[in-house]
Amino acid sequence: MTPTETLAAVDRTVEVLPEPMRRLLLVEYFGNSLLRWSVALVVFVAVLVALRLLRHVLYSRLARLAERTDTELDDLASQLLGRTSKLVLVAVAAAVAGRTLELPPGIELALHRLLFIAVAIQAGIWATHLLTWWIGRYLQRREEGEALRVAVLGLFGFFGRLVIWSVVLLLALDNLGFDVTALIAGLGVGGIAVGLALQNVLQDTFASLSIVLDKPFVVGDFVVIGEFAGTVERIGIKTTRIRSISGELLVFGNGDLLSSRVRNFKQMNERRILFGFGVVYQTPAAQLEAIPAMVAEIFAGTDRARLDRAHFKAFGDSSLDFEVVYYVESAEYSVYMDVQQAINLALVRRFEAEGIEFAYPTRTLFIAGGDGEAKEGEEAPKS
Repeated sequence: MTPTETLAAVDRTVEVLPEPMRRLLLVEYFGNSLLRWSVALVVFVAVLVALRLLRHVLYSRLARLAERTDTELDDLASQLLGRTSKLVLVAVAAAVAGRTLELPPGIELALHRLLFIAVAIQAGIWATHLLTWWIGRYLQRREEGEALRVAVLGLFGFFGRLVIWSVVLLLALDNLGFDVTALIAGLGVGGIAVGLALQNVLQDTFASLSIVLDKPFVVGDFVVIGEFAGTVERIGIKTTRIRSISGELLVFGNGDLLSSRVRNFKQMNERRILFGFGVVYQTPAAQLEAIPAMVAEIFAGTDRARLDRAHFKAFGDSSLDFEVVYYVESAEYSVYMDVQQAINLALVRRFEAEGIEFAYPTRTLFIAGGDGEAKEGEEAPKS
């Protein structure tokens, strides 16, 4: 039914009333009879009550459904419905009631603008809640109570809410008849200027978000960045602080940190270790052949170590070289050093028992005798 047909139907209802009441109801106020104002008020109250009742019923059913299920979507739907603003309900009821009145074009336009602004504000409220819900859900699924994650996501939540309500404000101003083109252009130019002035700060800030979400390392990890190595002590919004092995504090900008190759030793499940040793050239072939088996026996009795291979690798300048590869079943550096120490001591004891000598750098001198023949001299340490 069009507004004209609605008004005609309202006017026809007065014909069945007694004359005194008809005169009273036909008295006009601000261009509409008292009857029309009464009908508009009844329609306004009825629509408002119906909308609030509908919202209450839907919210109650969704809340009960959310208690019975483990999914999060029904929880979110009930929360969004519970955050439906009364202003939107009033604006909708006023727009419907306005169809029963013959209003000047200016007032009718004002009602339409009021409805649009109310809907825009409601959309902003829902979008803000969606953003807050996502941040809270992410924090809950990750490490609860981590200060950096709370701070960084809180910061970006603030920027997200700022963007949402800036859009709502621009839509409202545009609906009210203001020319927002120049305002948007000015904000764009100002944003570019601020972005250029704070380029490094913004780069580090967004890098901190990447560190928080992607987690290439966390506080307590031992990392190597180029020629620097140390333990991560603090990850801030702009910088990350690493305590080096020698004790000094290294401060990296988050942007520079992510542009570098980061080796995270804390993320290892185990360490792969390669080491070698040499024995003297005078060692018999039978003993050389038995050395890999000796190494395997040593590893069989060493906790948290798993042998990969042991081989007679090469003929060195002053030694017969062996190479051993094994895995330490821990990422801790101190555990690796304990295992390596135990293996070294076991090798020394086993070689002492078998009469095998470790090699050390030597040089053999050949001295020509009086008869012109070369004679082998004593071995001397290589200088």
